[in-house]
Amino acid sequence: QVQVVESGGGLVQAGGSLRLSCAASGGRFLFNAMGWFRQAPGKQRELVATAVRYGTTNYADSVKGRFTISRDNAKNTVYQQMNSLKPEDTAVYYCAADLDPATLRVGTPKYWGQGTQVTVSS
Repeated sequence: QVQVVESGGGLVQAGGSLRLSCAASGGRFLFNAMGWFRQAPGKQRELVATAVRYGTTNYADSVKGRFTISRDNAKNTVYQQMNSLKPEDTAVYYCAADLDPATLRVGTPKYWGQGTQVTVSS
């Protein structure tokens, strides 16, 4: 059974940092593409960053230069280091994974975590 589990959310002041972690299990070769989405109250879910196994990373314009996504392929784990956090980064952050990177780009990856809350106070 596939499981995707996030950790690392919390409350931080503006300008601070947080690191999110996401571990996927149950199907090593299913997790070629992994990434992070977020959804703020009253807003649509948006793609934040993606990382393809042995491939490229991509970021939303709103987080470029502040967030860094990385992977430990041996552990099927993806991380997101978030620096210079702003109140507008407040959201539930979801980890997602799929064999096909295109599914993350269009918002339809097969495997999702339960989400972790990130709150940035001003």
